[in-house]
Amino acid sequence: MKKFYFVEPVVAVYSFACFLLYPLVQQYVYRRLWQEITNTSYPALDTSSRCDTNSSNHTSHHYEVQQAASLFSMYSELFSLIPSLIATLVLVAYSDQRGRKITIILPLVGSLVYCLAFLAVSFFELNLYLLIIASFVSSLFGGIGTMLGGCFSYVADLCEDGKQKTLRMAGVDMVIGLFSGVALISSGYFLRETGFNWPLVTAGTVHLVNLLYSVFFLEESRVIESSVAEDNRTCGEAIRRLTFGIYNLFALGSRRRNVLLVFLITIISTFSFANFGGLTVVTLYVLNEPLCWSEILIGYASALSTTVFVTSFVGVYFLSRCLPELVIVFIGMLSVFTGMVMMAFAKTTLMMFLVRIPMVLAIMPFPVLRSMMSKVVSKSEQGALFAWVAFVDSLSTNLASAAFNSVYSSTVAWFPGFAFLLAAGICLIPMALLGILRCLQLREEDNTENLLVEDTQTTENAPVA
Repeated sequence: MKKFYFVEPVVAVYSFACFLLYPLVQQYVYRRLWQEITNTSYPALDTSSRCDTNSSNHTSHHYEVQQAASLFSMYSELFSLIPSLIATLVLVAYSDQRGRKITIILPLVGSLVYCLAFLAVSFFELNLYLLIIASFVSSLFGGIGTMLGGCFSYVADLCEDGKQKTLRMAGVDMVIGLFSGVALISSGYFLRETGFNWPLVTAGTVHLVNLLYSVFFLEESRVIESSVAEDNRTCGEAIRRLTFGIYNLFALGSRRRNVLLVFLITIISTFSFANFGGLTVVTLYVLNEPLCWSEILIGYASALSTTVFVTSFVGVYFLSRCLPELVIVFIGMLSVFTGMVMMAFAKTTLMMFLVRIPMVLAIMPFPVLRSMMSKVVSKSEQGALFAWVAFVDSLSTNLASAAFNSVYSSTVAWFPGFAFLLAAGICLIPMALLGILRCLQLREEDNTENLLVEDTQTTENAPVA
């Protein structure tokens, strides 16, 4: 059977299924909580607004449901946090010994399990909190952090040139944006026309097809020597190699390399915390007054926001020809900072759509930072590196979701946009770290130039024999 070295189709299909499911979860939880708290059916209107601003009781219900929904999201994230982090760290690092496919196949199994559990809760109207249990079980197989860590390691295995690596990693991010956009723009219409069950059946089928492709058609990118595979047959030896692989990433590296890796990992994790944390409460924000969007508008806006993956890829492609990598990262972070500040004060539908304009380069920092880290470690350390990156990224995004949902729940009554201002403020941290890292690089370049001058002068002044 012919096999392929293309991991992009896996990422594309996985993104479509996940982003078809993601807005459905939030809206399903919101509607169920509305029914339980208000003892009334959820208002189904054909207009873009679901708010009745003339009713103070209705407004009170909106705030109460908003708080309950944000707390539910926080509990779901916290229960799945620890197993997902452990699975990500272990599986992606272990891929250095057993190959990358394990980091792709297991998350697909977990996503399929969660999708089927969600379908059962929706179809049989089971207890809503079973979704938290399903989230915990699926996290045991890893999550999106495991999947992306494995896919980026897969790409790193196949790329020799540094620029090629940057562009292909940016291409993976672009694929995520394109197919998640298709899923998000169709989710609103799908939900309105068929309800929740058929979109869930579609997502489950897509995950199953993707799993079959990964198992039977995707070629392994990392060829493991037979002697190493023989040594890893015992559980104790495999654990020992795994532990030393993660430990040696920093223990055997030079001081300069370790400092650079710590800086880059800190930058990408803090930026991910701010970016993901702000975006995680957008759906709740637009469901609230005065916007009160319908599922159609939510789908359009979510799809429009994913175009940043395409524009960011174009930005990386052209800017990498004329600007240093750190400058490209800074421009992307400035894009997010500006968009979050605007979103905090957006009170109309038009303004919420215009917010996407300053955020067109928001994804640029991620592929550039990953490529920078990948270039400073050896081929045999790519799995250990991306295990750490995926671990820290998953930790930051999960904590961001829990933290920002908690903040939004506490501040929605007096200033719903506070969470976006907080995200913008946190963006200043990685931007400041970029400045420090740039200064350190300039100092090293000056020292190198001084050493070269001294060596040249010494050579010129040396006595002739």
